[in-house]
Amino acid sequence: MTGSTLLELEDIRMNFGAIEALKGVSFKVGRGEVVALLGDNGAGKSTLVKIISGGLKATGGRMVFDGAEHFFATPAEAKARGIETVYQDLSLCTNVDVVGNFFMGREIVKKWMGLIPVLQEKEMEQVVAEALRNAGTRIPSLRTNVEHLSGGQRQAIELNRFAHWGGKLVLLDEPFAALGVEQTRRGLDLIKRIAAQGIGVIVITHIMPQAFQVADRIVVIRQGRVAGDVATRETSPDAVVGMITGEAFIGQAQQEERPNGPTA
Repeated sequence: MTGSTLLELEDIRMNFGAIEALKGVSFKVGRGEVVALLGDNGAGKSTLVKIISGGLKATGGRMVFDGAEHFFATPAEAKARGIETVYQDLSLCTNVDVVGNFFMGREIVKKWMGLIPVLQEKEMEQVVAEALRNAGTRIPSLRTNVEHLSGGQRQAIELNRFAHWGGKLVLLDEPFAALGVEQTRRGLDLIKRIAAQGIGVIVITHIMPQAFQVADRIVVIRQGRVAGDVATRETSPDAVVGMITGEAFIGQAQQEERPNGPTA
């Protein structure tokens, strides 16, 4: 693990009536660590992300984030504590420019003559320019409305905004599904730079090469259980496919699904 533990999930369970979506998921994420969360459709990945980010309340188990045991009641509460979820369609206002999106809800305002609030446009633009420059992100004009930017540029704005405002853990749900090759490459590089700042990253993806390119560790969820939790450098795409399909087990599902162990 890259740094000290930032997020610890222990025996997380989630029932929807008689359906067990999660059957006791446990793993950790370190500060500055990138974890790729893999699994087939319906494996429970999105349910787990919603629990971490306050969108769902777990049926059982415990979550420790940043040293405190706590499940978040709402996404707003999780966000206030430093957890951000970035979806494929993002959460930017397309009819607002780059500076406006970066400072959304955090605008710098000073009172003229101590009475009239005045938006500090120039100061805000300087902050955004420096943040994007430090991250290696190039956008022709910070006064361009987001609707005119590429998918990769939009994603860069959201991730840099998150990092700038003191985010601690970012959850990326299929972040590159709609991006081209070059935009995806830049996005993967951006994830590495975000992690280098000590921010934990969980990436949900179906694209195996992306997971191996950016992740320090791979966690595979299969039928609501952890079927694998391995360092990326210690495994292979074929081995991960085996965990996803059930042909191989490296994790808590091993004993549950193969109680008699390997046969001679």
